[in-house]
Amino acid sequence: MTALSRVKSAAVKPKRRRRGLWFERIMALLAFTNLVLVAFDLSYIRFRDVYLRFLPEFTTWYGETFKGIEPERTTEAYLDTVDRLEEQVAQTGLQSIQAETLLAELRQQSEVLIDENPFEIADKSGTLERIKNEIRDRVDVDSSKDAFDTFWSQEYFAENQWSNEIAFFNQDVVPLIETNYYRRIGFDGGPLDWFWKIDMWFILIFAVELLARSFYISRKYKNFTLLDAIFARGTDLLLVIPFTAIGLPYLALLRIIPVTARLDQANLVIIQPITNRFNRFIISQVAIELTEVVILRVIDQVQNLIRQGDIARFLLATGSGRRYIDLNGVDEVQVLSQKATMLLVDQVLPLLKPEIDAILAHNVNQALAGAPGYQNLRQIPGMAETADRLSRELAAQVSASLYSGIQGSLQDEKGAQLMQQLVAKFGDSLRSEVQTDNTVQEVETLTIALLEEVKLNYVRQIAAEDYEVQEEKRYQLYDLSREGNNSN
Repeated sequence: MTALSRVKSAAVKPKRRRRGLWFERIMALLAFTNLVLVAFDLSYIRFRDVYLRFLPEFTTWYGETFKGIEPERTTEAYLDTVDRLEEQVAQTGLQSIQAETLLAELRQQSEVLIDENPFEIADKSGTLERIKNEIRDRVDVDSSKDAFDTFWSQEYFAENQWSNEIAFFNQDVVPLIETNYYRRIGFDGGPLDWFWKIDMWFILIFAVELLARSFYISRKYKNFTLLDAIFARGTDLLLVIPFTAIGLPYLALLRIIPVTARLDQANLVIIQPITNRFNRFIISQVAIELTEVVILRVIDQVQNLIRQGDIARFLLATGSGRRYIDLNGVDEVQVLSQKATMLLVDQVLPLLKPEIDAILAHNVNQALAGAPGYQNLRQIPGMAETADRLSRELAAQVSASLYSGIQGSLQDEKGAQLMQQLVAKFGDSLRSEVQTDNTVQEVETLTIALLEEVKLNYVRQIAAEDYEVQEEKRYQLYDLSREGNNSN
């Protein structure tokens, strides 16, 4: 490849990335729009009164077109009578026969409104109660029917000024009556719902996109079949399943998962910090709670074993009296004690020899100090230094002799056997002496109390610690370990 062709190829790649990014953004915005429409459709019936207040024309059109909503006949006739009364009063006045006829018709319709409750079909009986309360409070009458009879009368309007009362009715009561509706029933016996007519267009678009992406992946990666490629983009399946058409509209809200992923992929919404913080919170909470539960459970089990005497019986039981399941035919305790003894003799004691020599020399000096005439002897010039040197040499010889004796006995078969007998005798003697008096009970009581204090003072504090502090410690440890790996 020439230098010119490499330059052209490098210039083409950013253009392809930009075109790909714009395509991702368009599809992400389409998915977001679909999710918003789904949420609006699901909220339409519940919040229809609110939508009517701010978008009355659109709300009415949407209900009639996609929800099968029609004006309810009883309440629509009631409002129509009120409109005709207003026109009649404007033409002939309130005291005319035509106005009285319309007022009588409104009184009769008000009784029907109360008795038949046309709001019940739309599950809005509470709205009817609000209407009755408004009229009762206005005319100051307790009975709803009497209140409506009083309100729709020539005498009431003459006393309280027609313009004010009809303005009150149009402003406070008519909006409540207008919220009532009748919803048609579909062939499935449920309320009519045609939102799927909108949703299917989005489903078709995303289905074509999913097939195109899957076909491209299956052609690019030979190990992928078309079905494998489809399931590789599993979350996109939520965009093509017709939840609204099969009567499961609330499941369509699951589309928030692919929508969020697409918005993040298209760089329209950056959700990584939010997801990271959420994950850290969940991990920290689960880790802390799990740690506390596990530790408390272990401590409780140990306390129960101590109370039941199982631990004491296990530790104090002698060889044949102990019920124990041996898996490999090896006495692990004996082998471990031998290993520990060899480690002590071969590696630990040589390192402690200077300190042991110092202790022995000190004891020799203390013993000689109690001998008669020793202090007088030390008064002779040069004898004090000679005595100290002799005591150090004696201590060194004694410690060397003891060390060589112990080491030789371990290397000798007979000596090793005698050492094992000594360890066994020590264990038996310790067990027998512990069982005297009330030593076991006292140790058990103190151990249980100690474990209870551990629970109260340390384990319970884990849950009270701040999650952010725990996370900060975890990340500090992670950073230190990473620096250590880099240095290696």
